[in-house]
Amino acid sequence: MLSIISPMQQDAIKQLLQDYKEEDVQFTFKEKQGIKMLFEASVENEAVVKKVKELIKTQPWGSVLMVQVTIV
Repeated sequence: MLSIISPMQQDAIKQLLQDYKEEDVQFTFKEKQGIKMLFEASVENEAVVKKVKELIKTQPWGSVLMVQVTIV
């Protein structure tokens, strides 16, 4: 399970990951706990954590976000 902590753009992050269908990785939103969102990923490793951060930071709104992505 991936934990993504971001106080802003939560809906945009959720949509971005649910729409992502490349590199044999898929994300399924599970639940929201305050500013934390939990996603199930078809692959869970440090490369996927890095990919999620990269995906968020390459968005027009993502370069200024404070975001934390971890495996839980």
